[in-house]
Amino acid sequence: MLILGIETSCDDTAAAMLAVERPGSGQTGQEAADLAPPTILADLIQSQAATHNPYGGVVPELASRRHLENIEPVVRTALTRAGVAIGEIDLIAVTQGPGLVGSLLVGFNFAKALSLAADIPYVGVDHITGHLASVFLGDQPPQFPYLALTASGGHSSIFLAESPTHFTLCGRTRDDAAGEAFDKVAKLLGLGYPGGPEVSRLAARGNPNACDFPRAWLEPASYDFSFSGLKTAVAQQIRQKPPACEEEIADICASFQEAVVEVLSQKTLAAAKSMGIPRVVLSGGVAANPRLRQYLREAAIRAGGLEIFMPEPRFCTDNAAMIAMAGFFQRHQATRALDSDVYSRSGYLPPPASLPGRHSHGPIAQS
Repeated sequence: MLILGIETSCDDTAAAMLAVERPGSGQTGQEAADLAPPTILADLIQSQAATHNPYGGVVPELASRRHLENIEPVVRTALTRAGVAIGEIDLIAVTQGPGLVGSLLVGFNFAKALSLAADIPYVGVDHITGHLASVFLGDQPPQFPYLALTASGGHSSIFLAESPTHFTLCGRTRDDAAGEAFDKVAKLLGLGYPGGPEVSRLAARGNPNACDFPRAWLEPASYDFSFSGLKTAVAQQIRQKPPACEEEIADICASFQEAVVEVLSQKTLAAAKSMGIPRVVLSGGVAANPRLRQYLREAAIRAGGLEIFMPEPRFCTDNAAMIAMAGFFQRHQATRALDSDVYSRSGYLPPPASLPGRHSHGPIAQS
């Protein structure tokens, strides 16, 4: 089965072509785990980092304009590299939300137009389910059920995955997402955009114990996250004692990163232990962070040998291959309808206002 994936939820224009073996019937978790790894025939990403760097973050209007310029040549190049003609495509999978509406509209409307012109069914994919599906791009996918930590610039959530299309929300951020916090700290330190990779690079040379930044554990029974207090603490540290050299900047980065990594990992592993789930999947842009990958593996061993699954770093950040993979799992929902639209908020996440709770600091409660 040949699947064209299209991703334009934020500031990267991406297209991918996947060849996936079609299973006999059904869509159980075991069948998904037993699938042969997909063949990635093409995987392209056109970055807009140079456009947004002068502004220290993504400018939505500029992002949508760049997508308009990039979408057709990116898709055309993906097809050429894959050696696939339009008439050979079995399914188009495209990000429907959440994300920047202007950016989403470019990719989604392009997919609908191609569907109409070439008579190819398409399926709208939730960006979060795309990240959740990214682990199936590798050679050793997990069996169900598993607990999934998905951390990126737009969201940080823990899901119980019982099948490729059935996820239960167990925890989420109540304010800033982990990746958003990385970018904001980078901006405070004048590191440019995108800031996350630069913070990670500097943190590798810094002392993670140099600054005593807070960890927001919240209520003992909660698996939610909160990073706004940590971000404020970093801002206060910089204001009260501006770093005088790159070594001091690296120490701030390392201390901040360690606080984020510790909370993400300990919350996820505590949830897995509480629910009796022996497998944990890490995905999302922040999953490319080397320290998070290392910490989670080491903590899982200390916790009793939980199995840890992670996509390759290149499939952690936004890409169209993961959207194509998620589209494969949702292929029975494919349509040719032209009246569907994009959405800015994921249906998997309740509005922040519906998440009550106080913020507190201290060790996480162990069950």
